[in-house]
Parts: sequence; structure tokens; C-alpha cells
Amino acid sequence: MVEVKLHDIGEGMHEGEIIHFFVKPGDTVSIDQPLVEVQTDKVTAELPSPIAGKVADILVKEGETVTVGTVLLTLQGEGAVQEAKKEMNSPQDVQNMTPQNPEREASLATLTKRVLAAPYTRKIAREQGIDIEQVTGTGPAGRITEEDVLSFAKQRTEPKSDEQPAAAKPALKQKKESSIPAEADTIPFRGRRKQIAKKMTKSLFTIPHVTHFEEVDMTNLLELKKQMKSLDPLNNKGFNVSVAAFFVKAIQLALQDFPIFNSKLDEEHEVIRLEKEINIGIATDAEDGLIVPVIRNVERRNIKDINSDMKVKISKAKEGGLTREEMTGGTFTISNVGPLGSMGATPIINHPEVALIAFHKTKKMPVIIQDEIQIRSMMNLSMSFDHRVADGATAVQFTNRFKELIENPSVMVLELI
Repeated sequence: MVEVKLHDIGEGMHEGEIIHFFVKPGDTVSIDQPLVEVQTDKVTAELPSPIAGKVADILVKEGETVTVGTVLLTLQGEGAVQEAKKEMNSPQDVQNMTPQNPEREASLATLTKRVLAAPYTRKIAREQGIDIEQVTGTGPAGRITEEDVLSFAKQRTEPKSDEQPAAAKPALKQKKESSIPAEADTIPFRGRRKQIAKKMTKSLFTIPHVTHFEEVDMTNLLELKKQMKSLDPLNNKGFNVSVAAFFVKAIQLALQDFPIFNSKLDEEHEVIRLEKEINIGIATDAEDGLIVPVIRNVERRNIKDINSDMKVKISKAKEGGLTREEMTGGTFTISNVGPLGSMGATPIINHPEVALIAFHKTKKMPVIIQDEIQIRSMMNLSMSFDHRVADGATAVQFTNRFKELIENPSVMVLELI
């Protein structure tokens, strides 16, 4: 008998929520066939079978949160004894279970005879009572999207053209039924949403948050961005760099001047550890909740490289394809909510980091410059910081430095020479 346990599939992980079992007692399974879907505070992973055999017993329930080392199910092995002794679910194994491109996804679908769909999409299908294998996928390599599931559900509930509508009920009866309150819709509070809630609660109740607000003139940076994009594309000189990439570089330069915001408080040893690397987390709104991919070592990278890496990781975050390494090790986080229309916020720090900056909507407005009214592109930012580690005056100096770099892109260029 082989015990399948919950192993550490994420940095610092100590527990995970059982989202869904793909098997039931008595099922025959093959090596590497997914057995159970687990959600941690960082990743959603499918744990594979270490042997070929049969499912003997399932020992935990879906929706239950269990600690690392808990036996999830047992298998009756078939084949070589040494296969039954293999440890399962190393971090590398879990990483390798995540398809990274359409070609690999297509191969994986053929090998496992399972449809391709993100964990959140599978959850929607289960909640709708839909067999996801009956849904036709429209995504890359036939991947099933959330829209595919909802469309399938709608088709299932719509009456066929040859069906006659039911006869109208008496008016008195309709009035009586309308007085009965409808049952409220519910959204399961589990998985990534539950893990986000736990982490945000820990951060808010552990860190004394202070939020500092600033206004930044984006006019010169937006003009530079426009010029860079309009360069002759035939000679590969023109390229489109997102504003967020400039934000990341300016944050890095400001952090080098004010390293206290690139630190972590070690309360146990009573020290503030100044991080040597600058790894910027990018808060990203994915379909199943907030996720923060990390752009590593930005102090060694130019703006164009940062832009390319950021686009790839944000895309992977939205598709649920990030690896553990791509989501850990951050030293400072930014949240670019401006494209959504935000004007201000009091963001919660990504514990155990010391600070977070949110960038809000940029809009044209009249500004007085040298006693003259000019129309400028202005943006608000909100910086939350840990008041145990830094003071308000230092936070103002830090955002002033960031503001100087963004409002005068030539200064940023000089810093990079």
C-alpha cells in the first residue's frame, strides 16, 4: 500500500486546500496520472500518481485544508515494488506538470487523455454540474476557457426550438410565488480567494500601515514613450515599452538611494535585513484572484529587458502558468491599477515586504507652471509602508526621488550610463 501525502509544493508552504479529486476508490490509475488538485497561497497544482495501481481509499474531503505530511489517499500498487517506494510531488515534479506552451499542452492532453483547462475553469464546471470533458475548448491546443464552460451551461438550459413553452400560471399564483424570497447566490470562499484573505489579514494585523500620497507629472515620459514607438520599425529601432517598465526601473533607482524600503523585518532576531537584490513584484489580476509574478534583479537589467520579462510573466499569471520561482523572492511590490480607472487607494503591503506602491489613473488637467496654466498628464500614486521600519519623512523623500526620475526621463537615462 502506498500513501500519497501532501508534500511541500511551494516556498514556505505549510498547508493546502483540497480543491478536487480526479479519482475515486476503486479507480485504476497510471504513473503520473493526476490524482488531486491542491490550492496553496501561491499555486494551484495537480498532484500525480507515483505508481500504477488502484485507488484504495481517499482519506480527506474536498474543501478541507490539510497540513504538509497529511496522507490524502492510498494506492494499491501494481508492478515493480521499487515504483511504490518513490517519493511524489517534489517541487520540480509539480513545475513539470504545468504546461507552458500550446504544443506541450497538446501532447500532455494526448498522454493523459484529459482535457486542458485551468483549475478555476474546472471549478466553474464542477459548480455548474458540467462534465468538462463534454465541453469543446476554443483556447490554444483546445484548452477550455471560462467562456466555453459558461456557453455550454447556457446551451444546456435553453429550450430546444421544437419545445413548446409552458402554459402561463394563474396571476394569483404568480403573485403568491413572487412573495417568496429567492435563494441568494453564493461564491465558494476557498482556494486562492481564501488564501489571499488569510495573507491580507496577516499583513494588515501584523504591519502598522501608513499610506503616503503623491502626484506625478507623466507628460514628459509619455512623450518619450511615443517617440520610442514611432522610430523606424523597418530598421528594428522602434519598440513599444509599457509605462510600467519605466516605473519598475525608477523604483529600482529610488530603492538604491533608500534601501530601507528594499528590506524585511526579522522580528525574531531583532534586525532589519537590507536585501542585496531588487526583485519587483507586479500585482496582477488573474481570473481566480490576485497573483504577484516577480521581475528579478532589475538592478542588472535595462528597461527593454524588464518590459519583455514583465509581459511574459503577466501573461503566464493570467493563464495560471507561473512556476513557484516566478512568484517568490520579491522585495518590493507595485500595483498598476491606473488602466482600470483608479484615482487612489490605501494598498495592503505584500508581507513580509516593507512597502508597496499603487499607480492610479493618468488624466489631463490644468497645472500652473511658472505662473502659467498648462495642460499636463497627471497621475496619483499611493505608497503604503511599514511604520516599524521607516518613517514618513523617508517615504516622502523616496517618492520625491521616484517623481524626479519619472518627470525627467533624461535624469533616469543619466543614472543608467
